[in-house]
Amino acid sequence: MELEGKTALVTGGGQGIGRGIVECFLREGAQVAVVQRRPLEPELAGNPAVLGLQLDLRVPSAVPNAVQQTIDHFGAIDILVNNAGTMFERSVLEIRPEEWDQMIVLNLRTPLFLTQAALPHMRERGGGSIINIGSIEGLAANPGHAAYCASKAGIHGMTKALAVDLGTDNIRCNAIAPGWITSDLSETYLATQPDPAAARSALHKLHPLGRLGEPDDVGNLAVYLASDRAGFLTGEVITLDGGRTAKLPLPF
Repeated sequence: MELEGKTALVTGGGQGIGRGIVECFLREGAQVAVVQRRPLEPELAGNPAVLGLQLDLRVPSAVPNAVQQTIDHFGAIDILVNNAGTMFERSVLEIRPEEWDQMIVLNLRTPLFLTQAALPHMRERGGGSIINIGSIEGLAANPGHAAYCASKAGIHGMTKALAVDLGTDNIRCNAIAPGWITSDLSETYLATQPDPAAARSALHKLHPLGRLGEPDDVGNLAVYLASDRAGFLTGEVITLDGGRTAKLPLPF
């Protein structure tokens, strides 16, 4: 029970990577406030250790509201996981200012101001752990992802800055940069391919481990980063991609 007695606030925690983090936190004894735009599934919402907060974090007032509701319900925040985000493909010639702003608001602005809102409560607790969900696309790029890559590279840089600024408060900040993680989004993408089985096989071959990641893979790492065992680990961006970015392509 690595996280017994701790309270976490996880954004976008009802599905995909966020759900994996929430499930792992719950297994390790944490209480979890889950923020997302749609209602939680009954299985998650019915857990007495879960507080579901249906908020749109693109609205500035929703950010301090999420923190205050967590404090009102659980009395504390020890762990903040900035996971909620958005991604779309748009070429440099096509992207419009309002689309750029949409990406930056949810992927980069919201994590900063959630941290700002949670900071006084973490200080009262004598410390805390902030975990930002970045991406391997903060390190390299896919076509049409200029805005997304910029937002995730920004998260990686902000992680290091927060670690420097908050270390004297015993508040650690690290980022996880996942690669391809199985989710509804990835399964929908594969289903749209002319040969889904061949597309899945090709994806597996990109990874030295021969498989895609699972939400629990991210969740298990998040548990470690949130736990006291990671007490001297801060300011790091940890790539979690099954070796994908370590593998050079053959020249033919």
